[in-house]
Amino acid sequence: MSTELGAFLRSRRERIGPADAGLPVTGRRRTPGLRREELALLAGISATWLTYLEQGRGVRPSAQVLDALARALRLTAAEQEHLRRLAAGSAAPEDPGEQAAPEVAGVPALFGDHPAYVTGICYDLLAINDAALELFRSVEPGGNVVRWMFTEPTAREVLVDWEQEARGILARLRAIAGRHQGHPRVTALVAELTAASPEVREWWPHYDIQFSHAGHKRFRHPRLGVITVAHAAFHVAERPEQTLVVYHLPDEKPFP
Repeated sequence: MSTELGAFLRSRRERIGPADAGLPVTGRRRTPGLRREELALLAGISATWLTYLEQGRGVRPSAQVLDALARALRLTAAEQEHLRRLAAGSAAPEDPGEQAAPEVAGVPALFGDHPAYVTGICYDLLAINDAALELFRSVEPGGNVVRWMFTEPTAREVLVDWEQEARGILARLRAIAGRHQGHPRVTALVAELTAASPEVREWWPHYDIQFSHAGHKRFRHPRLGVITVAHAAFHVAERPEQTLVVYHLPDEKPFP
């Protein structure tokens, strides 16, 4: 069983206090959150078995146990899905490199003045149109969106709500790292970002989880000023870790 599952369970156990779980608080506590014994009690499992689970010692939790842990830890829907995926396990794949199929790589250009791009498993840009290059300014074809977010100063100028967006994309990368444990490019990217960014060093241990979703972002553009842009993400049917992201710019501000 994966040590990633254990890390996730510990991170969620440490964020819930005994009072939050309806347990009495007695004496000074040396560690934050719930003790293993307390979580085991709330979930109706043995403390020894929970210890083995957190240590990655080969135990396999049933769906009922996972549901009980999710309830006790008050997991969000995204966190529950992540927990199930970690419990199912995954082997580290070979890494032959990644490309979008020609039919997929040509899609962003079809959106014309609306920014669009295709990302790979760890947010490498596999295809991008001119509108997206102008919107994001310093991002380059073949670059990496997460690397741009945390290491390129322009990102903090372009994105009005930089911290919110940075936390979100790091939470999505955290989910990817859990699903693809040991993947060489994902592992290398996490190591690079941890070394380069104080925010990644601070936020990564929190183990926040998020999946791709539709929404709105605020951009600061040198010609158009501050604009709010709707966006949606679509997974490629035969390559679900490749994602098409499309931004719908306000009609009253045509782009470019």
